[in-house]
Parts: sequence; structure tokens; C-alpha cells
Amino acid sequence: MLSWIAALLIGILSAHLAQRLCFPYFWKDALYLMKVIRYGARLEICKRTSKIVTVIDRFVQQAQRIPEKPFVIYEGVTYTYGELEERSNRVARVFQDAVNKGDTVALFMSNEPDFIAVWFGFCKLGCAVAFLNTNIKPRSLLHCFNCCGAKLLVVGADLLDTLEDILPSLLEDSITVWCMNRASSRPDVHSLLDKIEKASHEPISAERRSVACLKTPTLYIFTSGTTGLPKAAVITHLQSLKAAGGFWAYGGTGSDVIYTPLPLYHSAASLVGIGGTIELGATCVLKKKFSASQFWNDCRKHNVTIFQYIGELCRYLCNQPVDISVSHNLSKISLCPSSNTARTVTPYSSMCSLLTHQCARSANTQNITVTGT
Repeated sequence: MLSWIAALLIGILSAHLAQRLCFPYFWKDALYLMKVIRYGARLEICKRTSKIVTVIDRFVQQAQRIPEKPFVIYEGVTYTYGELEERSNRVARVFQDAVNKGDTVALFMSNEPDFIAVWFGFCKLGCAVAFLNTNIKPRSLLHCFNCCGAKLLVVGADLLDTLEDILPSLLEDSITVWCMNRASSRPDVHSLLDKIEKASHEPISAERRSVACLKTPTLYIFTSGTTGLPKAAVITHLQSLKAAGGFWAYGGTGSDVIYTPLPLYHSAASLVGIGGTIELGATCVLKKKFSASQFWNDCRKHNVTIFQYIGELCRYLCNQPVDISVSHNLSKISLCPSSNTARTVTPYSSMCSLLTHQCARSANTQNITVTGT
């Protein structure tokens, strides 16, 4: 009997050592897989019971649960969940009679909190929103309108001049143009900020944004058009919910601070970055654009714990000089690359190793881990 017990213990110990040597991340992978299965089961239950909870529904829930918690930090100003909830309600009130449930509207804005407020405001009206790339040419913009069928455009005040050449075409196609300013210098462009400030912050009925199917389109996200005209990726509520669960699946919590320097018209920033922040009830540090020279200072200032990247951003960070006399409380950076990362020349594992070294030098401490996801 004792020999059988000894053999069993030796077998278990041998299996454990083999797992540690050959499959060191087995249990972490298993835990991740279980979380993904749990999230998928939750979505399946929603589909079968018709109790559909979309990303905008999650945002409203979080705004009710933690209204005073910082949601977005932008250029040193903090916007709480409650404040952006009220701001998006005001946007919805402005347009509640101008659009119908199921309509598509277009958003042509740089990174700023009002991008999120306008996006969520239209979602509360049951509209699909088309995110327009701010770097594409005027002819490509017209093509985007033809693809998504939008009849209303909201443009950032800093981008209005870029529409100079195509405004007549937009008006000919009966597309209403609204600008994020208080007074418009053009008679054919409506000002929006003044109307938002005067509108009520009372919420629109939840029935207006309700959906009967998770496969209903909620966003149109366009490619950059480097190989031709931009192409629209139709994002359903199901896809947006899957993307929003990314940070949670990788171990993110409500106490995390997520650094998002990517453009919000990109799915990595909007679906994963903002959607993931909402799912966790975390805080997002939003940058107008990525700056390698400001990155580490921002991490120190805001105690960033999650950094989301695509493409070559990590290479730029690894090439930055480091001031080792300055320390910070940065304890972990989780790298959440998009599918475009596959194009990076440097192997992913090497990039993680380089950035871990850079983190350690920048933080003036060795208590740092870099989690590649």
C-alpha cells in the first residue's frame, strides 16, 4: 500500500516538475481560458434570454455605480463617469428629434473627451456611429459617407478647415454638418457646443437604445486607405462586447489606470481602450496623440498600470533616453497589441524583454513586470 502511495506522489511530483519546465505558463493559460469561457457564456446567456446588455448599457451602469470615479483624464483635467454620462445625455437631447433609431451618423474628431460624449450620445439614441480617420484625404471621406450612408456629420473644431473642399458635396448629398464650437462662421455648418450647454442632462429612455439582436451594427470603423479607398469594418454589439472584455480577461481590475495614446477612430483605442475601461470601471488617461518623449512622465504623473500599443510604439519607447534620477510608482505595464502588431519586425518576446529593461531603468527599481497579451 505504501509503495502505491509513494509511486503516486512521485508521479505527481514528476508531472509537476515536467509542467514547470516544459509548460511554465500552463496554469496562467488555463486561468485565462476559463475567464474567456465565462465571458463567452455570459454573452450566450444574453443572446438566448434577450437580456442584452451593450457597452453603452455598461457605461450607464458604471456611471450609476461609481459616478464620482475618474473615467477620463485628458490634458490634466479629470472627467468622472457621472460627468461624461451627463454630457452624453445632453448630446442625445440635442439630436433626439434630428435622428431616428437605426440611423447612421459620422464622427470626424481628434482625441478629446467630447469624442466619447458624442459617440455615447448617439448610441443612446439607437444610432450606429461611423468613425472617420482624421488623416484620410477629402475624396476618401466622401467615399466613407457613401459606404455607411450617414446623413449627419459631427466634426471637431480643429478639423473643420480640412472639410473646405468637400463641404459643397456634403451639402448636396443632404448631409447635415455640426461643428464642436459655440458659434459657426459658416452659415451651412451648425455649432454644437452652445446647444449642448443649454440642453437638459436628463437621460433618454433606455428603450431608445435597446437592441433585439447582438449582431446589430453599432460602429463603422474605416481602414486608412493606404492601398486604395478606405474600407468599412462593420462592428456589431457582439464584437464590441468581446473587445471590451479584453483587459478583464488579461487580469485588469477597476483600480487600473489605462494609458490610451491611440486615435479613438481606431478600434484598438475605442473598442478595447474605452470599452475595456468601462467594463472594468477603471480610469483612462487619454492623449491627443502618442508622444514617446512624454510617455514615461505621463506614466509617473498618473500612476499608469496598463499601456495599450500597436505597431512600432514600443520600439519608439525603447529608443528614448532615460533619466535614472527620477523614480515613479509604476509597477506593471500590460501590453495589449492589436492584430497589426504581427507586422512588427522585432519579435514580440524580444520587444517585451526590451521594454521590461526600459521600465526598470525608467522606474529606478527592479519591481516591474511586463505582461505581453
